[in-house]
Amino acid sequence: LAHFYKNNKSVVTEFILLGLSSSRELQLFLFFIFSVFYGAAVMGNILIILTVITDSRLHSPMYFLLSNLSFIDVCQATFATPKMIADFLSEHKTITFKGCMSQIFFLHVFGGSEMVLLVAMAYDRYIAICKPLHYMTIMSRRTCTVLVGVSWATGILHSASHLVFTIDLPFCGPNKVDNFFCDLPLVIKLACLDTYVFEILVLTNSGLLSLICFLLLLISYTIILATVHRQASGGTSRALSTLSAHITVVVLFFGPLIFIYIWPFESFTIDKFISVFFTVFTPLLNPMIYTLRNKDVKEAMKKLRNQHVGSKEAF
Repeated sequence: LAHFYKNNKSVVTEFILLGLSSSRELQLFLFFIFSVFYGAAVMGNILIILTVITDSRLHSPMYFLLSNLSFIDVCQATFATPKMIADFLSEHKTITFKGCMSQIFFLHVFGGSEMVLLVAMAYDRYIAICKPLHYMTIMSRRTCTVLVGVSWATGILHSASHLVFTIDLPFCGPNKVDNFFCDLPLVIKLACLDTYVFEILVLTNSGLLSLICFLLLLISYTIILATVHRQASGGTSRALSTLSAHITVVVLFFGPLIFIYIWPFESFTIDKFISVFFTVFTPLLNPMIYTLRNKDVKEAMKKLRNQHVGSKEAF
């Protein structure tokens, strides 16, 4: 990143974030609401991570991947939301050029990593349901580590490919971003040149990764559901319960992405709503979905709570 910043010749040193609303009263209300939502999202995902680490019954490939998803959700909720909350109390909502580029970088790192990790979780469920006798052999600790490593590597490469050309664009005048964080399509449009080719590159890059991951997920879950339907065994209801949680998370993640990339370079009020949903509500909903639909996680959390209460009483 330092190399990119050094070579940039832009006149613009900071961007103005227009945020979600210009109403002072509404901003104070949103400050309270998003502070609560952000705190709940971070605490909920950290609780899942701690639960998986501390309970030996959850030391399995599925929960290892789930804890990594929760870690990405903490990062995704944190790259822009704290600044948005602070800006609700600020008259001048500005961000430095470096800060703006960093937000773009981290948004695509976490977004790309989560997409690939959701595919890894679908692969885990495919092996568990379609090849149960070989599950522990195929989904070894090494395999799980490689899957997580690939998800992060994909996210970093995906993000770096955006940043390589964005960082060198000439920003020489307009610096108002109509959102609460530096959204790449909106920032590109502020450059002092014809950005059509760059807009197509962004759309192709992000759209291609999203499409590939979505198709892999669609194929995986179609095969899994067909297998579950054929088996019709006693474990079917439990398998469907686990699958429904995974599919719900996939829909919540890819639903907003579809809207974002259908109209990526136009300014609509719905874009801000989708941005909030992606950065705040999705990280908040994921732990709720997995805990409310998963008996093992609920029992492990109850055990963790009882241990904590017992240690406090002993103290």
